[in-house]
Amino acid sequence: MDGHRWWFLAVVVMACWWKGVVGQQQALAIWVMGDSLVDSGNTNFLRSNVRADYYPYGCDYYRGPSGRFCNARTFSDILGDWMGIPAPPPFSDPSTTGNKIMGGVNYASAGGGILDETGQHYGDRYSLNQQVVNFETTLGQLRTMMDPSSLTQLLSNSIVVMAFGTNDYINNYLMPNIYSSSRSYTPEAFANLLLNRYARQLHALYSLGVRKFFLPGVGPLGCMPNQLATGQAPPGRCVDSVNQMLGPFNEGLKRLVGQFNGGSHPGAMFVYGNTYGVFGDILNNPARYGFTVRDKACCGIGRSQGQITCLPSAAPCFNRDQYVFWDAFHPTQAANAVLAQRAYSGSADDCYPMNVQQLAQTRL
Repeated sequence: MDGHRWWFLAVVVMACWWKGVVGQQQALAIWVMGDSLVDSGNTNFLRSNVRADYYPYGCDYYRGPSGRFCNARTFSDILGDWMGIPAPPPFSDPSTTGNKIMGGVNYASAGGGILDETGQHYGDRYSLNQQVVNFETTLGQLRTMMDPSSLTQLLSNSIVVMAFGTNDYINNYLMPNIYSSSRSYTPEAFANLLLNRYARQLHALYSLGVRKFFLPGVGPLGCMPNQLATGQAPPGRCVDSVNQMLGPFNEGLKRLVGQFNGGSHPGAMFVYGNTYGVFGDILNNPARYGFTVRDKACCGIGRSQGQITCLPSAAPCFNRDQYVFWDAFHPTQAANAVLAQRAYSGSADDCYPMNVQQLAQTRL
C-alpha cells in the first residue's frame, strides 16, 4: 500500500473515532447552509417525508441517529474538525439559543435547493431563501448578546459553507413528471437560473456581514446509486447524460466566484470547491483511497442498492469504510473525509482561488 493511500486511510480513521476537533481553532464560527449532504438534524423538526432519524443512519456516530444522512459524520462536520470548530447545532432545534449559537449554526435542510419549489414533493424543507432568513433570525439573537464591533469581527472571521445545487437537479430538473423545469429550460438556461438566484442570496449574506464563503460545486450525480438504479448506464459506467448537464452550473459557479472576488464585494473572499473533480478522482481511483465498492450503496434496496434508499432497521454493509456511497444519494463518512480533506488543504485543482485552510487563516 502506497503512502498516499495510507494518508487518506488515516484521515478516515480520524473521522470515525475522534469526537473532538483537530488542532487550534482557525475561524471564529462556521455557518452551514445546504441540503441533506450537510443537514445535521434540521429535518428532524420539519414535516418532511425524507428523514434520517432512525437506525441504521448514524450507526457509526457517537450519538447514533441524529438526522445526518450518513452512517456517521457529514462533509461539513469533518471540514469543521480541520478548522478546529465543533459541528454547529441545527437551527430548528429549540435548544439552539444563547451560547450555543456563538460558534455557528447549521441551517441545511434535506430536500432544499436554490429554487423555492425544489423538493416540494417531500414536504417541508428550508430552501436557500429560507435559510438566509433563518440566518437573519440568528443574527437578531446575536445582536442581543454582543456589541456591534464584536459581532462584526465574528461575522468577518467566520466561514459560511454552502452546499447547494444537488436537489435542484435530482429533485427538480430530473423529475419532469412533477416539475416543469426540464421542459422549460435547456441545461444551460437552467444553470443560469440557479446561478442568478444563488448570486442574489450570496449578496444578501454579504450585506449582513459575512465575509468568507466556501461554495462547493455539484458532484457527479450520474454516478449515484439512485441514478445507476435507473438502468440508463452500462455496467461500470455512470449516467453520462446527467453528469454532462452539470457542467454549466459548476463552470458558472467558478466564474461567479471569480467575479465576486474581482472587486464587486470588497473585503470578502469566495472559494469554489471542485466537488465534481474530487469525487470523480475517488470513483476513478477507488483503491487509492481505500475503497473497494463504488457502484452501489451500503444501505438500500434494488439495483445498485439505489432503487429504494436506506429503510428503518435495514442491515447495512459491514465494511462501510470501503464503500463510497452510504445510501442511494449520500456518501459514506469515509468518502466525506476525503472530500473534506481535499477542500481544507487541497491543490488549486481542488479549490479556487485558495483552499479552506488558507481562507480560514486569513484575518479580515
